[in-house]
Amino acid sequence: MADLSLDFQFTSSINTVWNALTDSDTLAKWIMENNFKPIVGHKCQFRNEQWNLIVDCEVLVVDEPHNLSYTWVGGPINTTVTWTLKQEDGITSLHLEQTGFEKEDQAFNGAKYGWANMTEELKKVLGEM
Repeated sequence: MADLSLDFQFTSSINTVWNALTDSDTLAKWIMENNFKPIVGHKCQFRNEQWNLIVDCEVLVVDEPHNLSYTWVGGPINTTVTWTLKQEDGITSLHLEQTGFEKEDQAFNGAKYGWANMTEELKKVLGEM
C-alpha cells in the first residue's frame, strides 16, 4: 500500500482553515462542486463535470477544528482523506494524509499533483476570507 502525505502552512486562523475544509460553498471554490456536510456518516459527492469525475465520500471523523476524515472513492481509487490542523504562533499547519492507494501509480501521482494544485487554490480562497 502507498499513502500520500502532504503538509501546508497558512497564516489564516485554524477556524478559518477549518471552515474552508468543511463549508460546501467554500470547498467548491478550491476543490469541486459538492454537497459536503461535516456530519459523521453523511454521504456526499464531489463533482467535476469538465473531467467527468464524481467522487463518492462518507464522513468518518469530525473533531472541530483539529481533525476531519472522509472516504474518497472515484475512478480507480478507494481511499480515505484525513486533514489534521494545528495552530502555533499565528501559523495554521495543515497535514493531509490520503491512505489506501495500492501502489505509487498514476492514481497516486495524480492525487499528489491534484492536492498540491487545489491547495494553491485554497491559499487564494483563504486570502479572500
